[in-house]
Amino acid sequence: MKSNRKKEAIFQPVAAPIYTLEDEITDDSLFEPLDDAEKQTDVISRPSLTYWQNAWQKLRRDPLAMAGIVVIILMILLAIFGPLIQPYTYDGQDYSAINQTPNAQHWFGTDKFGRDLFVRVAYGARISLTVGFAAAAINMVIGVLYGGISGYVGGSVDMVMMRIVDIISAIPSLLIIILVMVFLGANMKSILIALCLTYWIGTARQVRGQILSIKNQDFALAAKVIGESDFQILLRHLVPNSMGPIIVTVTFLIPQAIFYEAFLSFIGIGISVPVASWGTLANDSLANMNLYPHLMLFPAVAISITMFALNFIGDGLRDALDPRLKK
Repeated sequence: MKSNRKKEAIFQPVAAPIYTLEDEITDDSLFEPLDDAEKQTDVISRPSLTYWQNAWQKLRRDPLAMAGIVVIILMILLAIFGPLIQPYTYDGQDYSAINQTPNAQHWFGTDKFGRDLFVRVAYGARISLTVGFAAAAINMVIGVLYGGISGYVGGSVDMVMMRIVDIISAIPSLLIIILVMVFLGANMKSILIALCLTYWIGTARQVRGQILSIKNQDFALAAKVIGESDFQILLRHLVPNSMGPIIVTVTFLIPQAIFYEAFLSFIGIGISVPVASWGTLANDSLANMNLYPHLMLFPAVAISITMFALNFIGDGLRDALDPRLKK
């Protein structure tokens, strides 16, 4: 009996304190204000950015890329407004002002026919930049469609299309360009046709690789399930998700096209005289380069800084559009 009483004494329940609603309301410990640090725990410390917004922020932090953009903008302004500033034309001859050095009247001097070199350099910027951007745009369209169809369809179609690309790439592109220029003549139209015959190959391979890597992902399969056609899936979903590498590839095509145009004009099968091109200006200055170095200096500087600027932009875009480098 004593042991049972001891157990009952040990296990006797303890009466819990009874709190009323008034006690809870008046209890200040339940309503202590939060510290400022605890209030900021759920605040987003960085704003949400889209893919292109993040790419633009990274591009702005690249000084070389931004310097390249500024140089290209200045070159475009020179090409548009340069010939309008001076009262001369690119083919106007003045035999009383032959081979003048840079002066107040002729900012870049004159050539052996008395033509104003500043106007001719500005007019050459029109031709070179037009050829570069037009060739890049046309080849981007051809390369995206060709590579996209090859990568998306796959199978025997992909094999045949890629063998055609291999055959074309096996022939030196410069040889094809020279043959086209010989048959079609020396003008801007023939240069664009010659560049468009071979320049799309690199873009097509790049797009094909991108399409092969993403065509079986969930968003593409979901588009197919809801009834979109293959062409719609390719253009609405797959190509936009591959635009980063495509833009980088096309950006590097522009300086290559400008270089080819200048090279063809320099060797005499590109833009024909008296039309001013950076290549023709460099060719005209060869005979008197030792006596009048300014004739070679200005077109060579224009070609060089344009090539450097476009390559800096391409490098900046390659880093900015890489999702693995997101910061």
